[in-house]
Amino acid sequence: MTMSWIDLTIIGVGLVLMVYSVMFSKRYMKSVADFLSAGRTAGRYIISVSMGMAMLGSITVIGEFQLYFKSGFCLQWWQLSMAVAILIVTVSGWVYYRFRQTRALTLAQFFETRYSRKFRIFAGLVAFLAGIINFGIFPAVGARFFIYFCNLPTSFSLLGLEISTFALLMLLLLGLSLYFVFGGGQIAVIITDFLQGLFSNAVFIIMVIYFLVVIDWSQIASVLTAAPPDASLIDPFKTSRVEDFNFWYFLIGLVGFVYNTMSWQGTQGYNSSAKSAHESKMAQVLGNWRNYPRTLFMVFIPIVAITVLAHPNFMGIAQKVNGVLATIGSTEIKSQMEVPLVLRFLLPKGMIGAFVVVMLAAFLGNHATYLHSWGSIFIQDVIMPFRRKPFSKDQHIRALRWSITAVAVFIFFFSLLFKQSQNIYLFFAITGAIFAGGSGAVIIGGLYWKRGTTAAAWSAMLTGSTISVGGIILHQIYKDFPINGQWFWGISIAGASLVYVLVSLLGKRKAFDLDRLLHRGKYAIEGEMKIIDETAAKGWKALGMGKEFTRGDKFIYISSYAWTFAWTLVFIIGTIYNLTSPASPSSWMDYWKYFVYINLAISIIVIIWFGIGGIMDMKSMFKQLKEMKRDDQDDGFVSE
Repeated sequence: MTMSWIDLTIIGVGLVLMVYSVMFSKRYMKSVADFLSAGRTAGRYIISVSMGMAMLGSITVIGEFQLYFKSGFCLQWWQLSMAVAILIVTVSGWVYYRFRQTRALTLAQFFETRYSRKFRIFAGLVAFLAGIINFGIFPAVGARFFIYFCNLPTSFSLLGLEISTFALLMLLLLGLSLYFVFGGGQIAVIITDFLQGLFSNAVFIIMVIYFLVVIDWSQIASVLTAAPPDASLIDPFKTSRVEDFNFWYFLIGLVGFVYNTMSWQGTQGYNSSAKSAHESKMAQVLGNWRNYPRTLFMVFIPIVAITVLAHPNFMGIAQKVNGVLATIGSTEIKSQMEVPLVLRFLLPKGMIGAFVVVMLAAFLGNHATYLHSWGSIFIQDVIMPFRRKPFSKDQHIRALRWSITAVAVFIFFFSLLFKQSQNIYLFFAITGAIFAGGSGAVIIGGLYWKRGTTAAAWSAMLTGSTISVGGIILHQIYKDFPINGQWFWGISIAGASLVYVLVSLLGKRKAFDLDRLLHRGKYAIEGEMKIIDETAAKGWKALGMGKEFTRGDKFIYISSYAWTFAWTLVFIIGTIYNLTSPASPSSWMDYWKYFVYINLAISIIVIIWFGIGGIMDMKSMFKQLKEMKRDDQDDGFVSE
């Protein structure tokens, strides 16, 4: 495949607009708090869309392609049962609301305030090391996508030297990501992620509609219903032979979702960027709606790939895909490229260029966000606690930039040298658990339990990281070790939680002043909470709606409840029915057809709704950044 001039034009225009958005944002970055947290000026819609794009990443696209290529529609069924847990977490403001009340710029700053400076340094170092190891394969996966999807040569000659396309492409993409971060810090990250998010969601839906037109549902049904009896791609109750991505993978993920709320710090800049704790809470609720276009795309595109590779009507395309796959030596890399290669040979001109822009935006937005996060964490939570006095503003921003550059250098060489042996999402689980295995207990205990102790925090963090590191070592020694990364994450969660509770109960009986930590009561800060309805606590509070809720906020909450419970009812009825009288393959195919079309309709509404809301937020954000007075001491330094 050779890129047409239409595709090249779309890619060029997309890249120019991304760079221009950084240049435009640059003028508003005037303080350390601006660099780290966008001056705490972001509204709910811009945070929701931007954070969704920041968490996407080209590696996430490919990882989810892998996941659904193996599990088909089935995993989405179990995700329905997770909907209630997600809704409860988001509408209650679980963790996010209280963290924003602390006014901490990073998670480890909260750890120092709640526990101790030594623990902040330790936790910051563990978070940093876990983060950059987890981040280490991102450039490699992204670069390989562009090489195989754009049909680039593996190497080329320049001045008599043989240059690796893989290495050069990683350098160029990481260089662009650094430019995004350096240009305007978190302000530039939020703005570019928002614009990229709007474009990407639109392309996702256009591609889904295109494939629904060019591929008949009967073709999809004939392939999916032909799967082995115990490895079904449509019936979630017949998946006993599905390896890794099965019911247990989902169940551990459900527990981990609640336990590790806000633990993972790859997008930590967003945790403190909201203009208020209420806006942060609303952004999380809106995240339930924001994900519809992305989820539909991630589920349906692998289904298309499965159909194309197995249905006789697409034999010519399947042969081309298999021909390229045969040239890839690594089984893991081959697995990553199956779906992208189908798209390479199936998409028409124009749409190829649009998808490349989406993946480029996903790569740059995700890498810029993660570089910003891990580089900031090293300075804020490892270096600063050793200092007796804070940096000057210029020194601070310069140190942040050097740290971010060092992270980029590390992940470049890690990607160049590390050999992947696990699926992307299993690698995420086991490396993420180095920090997240213990941090969930530390965060929840610190924000909600006045009896949680510093000794318990140390013990929980050490327990979680030890279990995870042990898992990584075992997987490097034994290629087919029977316990996968997801299970090691689950074991680390259980171990760290038990240790935190026991050590706290057995330690000194001293209550921590949570009101002071959360700026409540006599410690309240003027302007942090906007009271809308004094009587709200008597009624709506039971549903998570307090004094700050407008009529529109309540409508969003009630809509979220109603929609979630409707799908939960579908899950309960469907589960009971299948346990008593299993549904036929044709019934499951009918269900998934309705699922796709309903989600498509909701996705179109969400794109319009969030586009309007986000643009209004962006205008408000720029106005506030232009007019606000900066406090140079607002830099995350905690005095003794």
